[in-house]
Amino acid sequence: MPYPIEQKLVIGIASSALFDLTASHQVYQESGPEEYRKYQEQHLDTILERGVAFPFIRRFLSINKLHPEASPVEVVLFSRNSPETGLRVMNSIAHYGLDISRACFLTGQSPYTYLPAFNTSLFLSANEVDVRNAVNANYPAGLVLPSRTEDDEADGELRIAFDFDGVIADDESEAVYKSKGIDRFHTHEVERVTIPHQPGPLADLFRKLSAMQQMEQAAERADPGYKKILRIAIVTARSAPAHERVVTTLKSWGVSANETFFLGGMEKARVLSILKPHMFFDDQLGHLQAPAGNIPMVHVPFGIANR
Repeated sequence: MPYPIEQKLVIGIASSALFDLTASHQVYQESGPEEYRKYQEQHLDTILERGVAFPFIRRFLSINKLHPEASPVEVVLFSRNSPETGLRVMNSIAHYGLDISRACFLTGQSPYTYLPAFNTSLFLSANEVDVRNAVNANYPAGLVLPSRTEDDEADGELRIAFDFDGVIADDESEAVYKSKGIDRFHTHEVERVTIPHQPGPLADLFRKLSAMQQMEQAAERADPGYKKILRIAIVTARSAPAHERVVTTLKSWGVSANETFFLGGMEKARVLSILKPHMFFDDQLGHLQAPAGNIPMVHVPFGIANR
């Protein structure tokens, strides 16, 4: 029997992140909602091009194909469209064979207030206002930045990379760094090395992904031919001696990453261009605007770095 939604890892996706809505948005901006409605009706059977988050979502949903008895993950569509104008989005979802059945069409309203109703551990959108509203309400959300995303369909692995401070953990230490500098930051972390951080905006997502990995490990033990999907990395500007508190925090939560990079301020693009994650989450736009190839980047506008 499938898990109830309370027991699933749920990602909420806006149509603006899942598909390329550039042409549709231009009609709305230039001609208003009535012409937008007509445009969508006229193009009802024109399939939308894949958006930045499409490869990430496609791979995420494939977890259910390997664990059909549990179906432990779900994606819910959150849209500012009306049900009528949203038909094109649903037709495109069906065309690509994405297993997305739940949807919220809010006719111009921001969807963030409905995120907890669906047990959402992440909301992805290309609408900055919606993302900031969600984060300000203490909901986990990220702004998908424009990218020339390539989707290698032969590659079934799902690689997800996270910054640490202000993303997985709170911004306590980042606040010290920004106000008092690197030396005081390192002193602060050494003094608190045994004290775990409080959770950041994507801590719940990280924990549930870690649970998915444990499920994959159990499947691999039962069947040596099982091929894992998930690969999780932490890519942080921290270095020794501040690295140890990261380990303390993750250990206290009972989670871990496959790969962890303590870069000491080195440009993250140098690692990301090799890792090639299908999504990288960071709270600082400066880290996301560095060249790293066609990597989907998500800005989490949380904490002191975004005030």
